[in-house]
Amino acid sequence: MKKKLRVLFSNLCCSYCRNDFDEESIEVKRQEHGLMVVHLTCKHCGKSFGAAFIGLSNLDVKSEPLEVQEGPEPISYDDVIDAHRFIKDLDEHWQEYLPKKDIL
Repeated sequence: MKKKLRVLFSNLCCSYCRNDFDEESIEVKRQEHGLMVVHLTCKHCGKSFGAAFIGLSNLDVKSEPLEVQEGPEPISYDDVIDAHRFIKDLDEHWQEYLPKKDIL
């Protein structure tokens, strides 16, 4: 699964400092079959890009990076049900999966 994430973020860079993301930039917060919560942070400047729900169970990983496609892929009924089950099973500590805000 970590290889799939590395390929997914391989062509992306930080919008603030323009450094590439690497494997250390991706922190997996929670993982279940085909779904995970990840947090992306630039290891060079520290900019946080927040948490995301990612479904990778049907992603075919090749040796070259993924290409950006025009428009989003349609969300299937199975995707919605899988996301519902994942969210439904979050316990009272669900806020731990959200990035911490800096208090000024």
